[in-house]
Amino acid sequence: MTFALPGAEYDDFMGRYSSQLAPLFVDFCDVEGGARVLDVGCGTGALTAVLVQRSGATKVAGIEPEPGLLEVCRSRLPDADIRQGPAERLPWPDASFDAALAQLVLSFVTDPAQVAREMQRVVRPGGTVGACMWLQQDGLQLSHLFWQAVGAVQPELRDVEAKMRFRKPGDIARLWREVGLSDLAETTLEVSVAYLGFDELWSTIEHAAGPVGGYIRQATPARSEAIRAEYHALLGRPLGAVVLSGRAAVARARV
Repeated sequence: MTFALPGAEYDDFMGRYSSQLAPLFVDFCDVEGGARVLDVGCGTGALTAVLVQRSGATKVAGIEPEPGLLEVCRSRLPDADIRQGPAERLPWPDASFDAALAQLVLSFVTDPAQVAREMQRVVRPGGTVGACMWLQQDGLQLSHLFWQAVGAVQPELRDVEAKMRFRKPGDIARLWREVGLSDLAETTLEVSVAYLGFDELWSTIEHAAGPVGGYIRQATPARSEAIRAEYHALLGRPLGAVVLSGRAAVARARV
């Protein structure tokens, strides 16, 4: 699993989806204009940019552990308070924000409960904590088809997706309850991305982030080509444009 890659490559792979998901996520979390908001695991700034548009840069902060992604976010949003560090240790005082949001992050942190406690700590009483993750299996077609293709080539890896955390309805809400948050609400948000063709789609996978990137970077050329062929077959061997969907589970709560 890797997120240590150039920001442009991350955006080409996942930014197409996260930039569409971000405004829907912010709307569901009822973030008002002018609110002080923290983006936990801000990456290259897809969610951060939406928050800046709504609240103004001086009201928005973000934290990201990967230097390459962090620098892209800082360059895009130079007036926001963007810091490097893990989500488990947020470098802000108690009750610093009206809301703390984590978009497509919880599956990849070391200690989700500690992240939840930290988000709770830095939000004022009555403020909002929210998170979202792609649903398991076909929630994100881009990666689901990839792992199906991998499983056809390497049967011992057929269950990779089933082991990913916070990919089922109710998982995030359960975490919020565990740390004592209340007034929970959940929903599912959907986006779609169009590719000019299969070659463009596959090129984003070759430079992917997360588990997909971690796998494809260590695969031999022969195995990579076999997976590519299987992926193409699973799509029905399209000759033109390809549209893939993403469905994210979202849960918000009050401090």
